[in-house]
Amino acid sequence: MTDRLTGVITPLLTPYNDDFSIAYDLYLAHAADCLVQGAHYLSPFGTTSEALSHGVSERMHVLERLVESGAARPDQLMPGTGLCNLEETRDLCRHAIDLGCKAVMTLPPFFFVAAPDEGMYRYFSTLIEKVGSDALKICLYNIPQNTGIGIAPSLAARLNSAFPEVVVAYKDSSGNWDNTVGVIESAPGISVFPGSESVMLRAMAIGGGGCISASCNSNAAGIRTLYEHARAGDEAGTAALAPQIDAHRAAVQAGGLIPGLKALKAQQTGDARWLNLRPPLLPADPGTAKALAETIAVL
Repeated sequence: MTDRLTGVITPLLTPYNDDFSIAYDLYLAHAADCLVQGAHYLSPFGTTSEALSHGVSERMHVLERLVESGAARPDQLMPGTGLCNLEETRDLCRHAIDLGCKAVMTLPPFFFVAAPDEGMYRYFSTLIEKVGSDALKICLYNIPQNTGIGIAPSLAARLNSAFPEVVVAYKDSSGNWDNTVGVIESAPGISVFPGSESVMLRAMAIGGGGCISASCNSNAAGIRTLYEHARAGDEAGTAALAPQIDAHRAAVQAGGLIPGLKALKAQQTGDARWLNLRPPLLPADPGTAKALAETIAVL
């Protein structure tokens, strides 16, 4: 039986130079700091990473740099691998396995928004067959407001039943609490991670695994402490800290998530390169940083 994947996971921001190349000095320092601050794992190339602005070879190179630099161990990484075509998704999954990554986080085949659940099952089962490795561990990534297609609780349960040692986790960024509950209840073999720490406590109370949240980029220490209070059953600790955590999350969302977080990093580091986002996204507004900074949990 696979060890259950749990904890606080940071979907890493990706800093860019002014020519939109990756600013590796900022990136590697930020990755290492997120782990020092308390993240259990890092997830390069999630939505917060501007994942779909990166090519396959670039994604592979970034993972290699993370490991070679010592910024993160391979078993601390859960990279995003989901693309529309099976071949490149397979290649990204195999590369992550070869590096020794803990798991991969895989989107459904977006654009194909009319695909029925049977077609989605065919996609993921074919992917697993093509990767052909017992080391493959998949976290299904549900964010239908971006992908145009969701991963229903029934599909997650079917995939976990068919591939219990492979389909082991589910990130729910839908913002639909009923969907989160549905996956936890219908697929007990899957570790479910809400996409916001604001519902992490509710999810953990019914069997959720933790959270995979954009604001782990800015508040990993606070979120990790909240997670540990919840694991220990410390109701007083969670009650005292949760309002601070929620206030920061609300500020991050009001700041537009990625641009708000990048503005905060620019303020904290004094490096304006953090304000860069790849097109079609617009540069971050440095004026949004103050509100975020004021709400970071003081431990």
